[in-house]
Amino acid sequence: MAKRQKTREAALTCRTEVLVRFSDVDAMKVAWHGSYVAYLEDGREAFGIAYPKGLGYADYFQSGYVAPVVNMNINYKQSLRCGDTAIVEVRYIATEAAKIIFEYVIYRKSDMAIMATAETTQVFTTYEGEMQYTCPDFYEKWKAKWLKK
Repeated sequence: MAKRQKTREAALTCRTEVLVRFSDVDAMKVAWHGSYVAYLEDGREAFGIAYPKGLGYADYFQSGYVAPVVNMNINYKQSLRCGDTAIVEVRYIATEAAKIIFEYVIYRKSDMAIMATAETTQVFTTYEGEMQYTCPDFYEKWKAKWLKK
């Protein structure tokens, strides 16, 4: 019996396209599993552009923080191949905690088949690596702007 993935309501979503390049594929001529990590990164960067003034990498740095990924889970469903265009859907999951949770669905553009699903969790630290247990001010302002209650 297949296990159903729990889906949470996304507060915000964004989609971006990524071309699967020759350098992304392995000896089996499919996208190497590690390439998907870069696709998730591409999705997060696009999300920061779509919802500016808070979750872009420059926003973290300008506010004195970094937001490392501390947890990542990728479920591979089908294989992307060189020349495919992937659509990376990023779903921001709202939480009161001082962390950022994204869920992802990676589709093959040609037929919208699901290639992978994923989730990442990021936390806030200072440049020196000090963990922040409350949401930084810039992040609270971003949430107030984009998360209409």
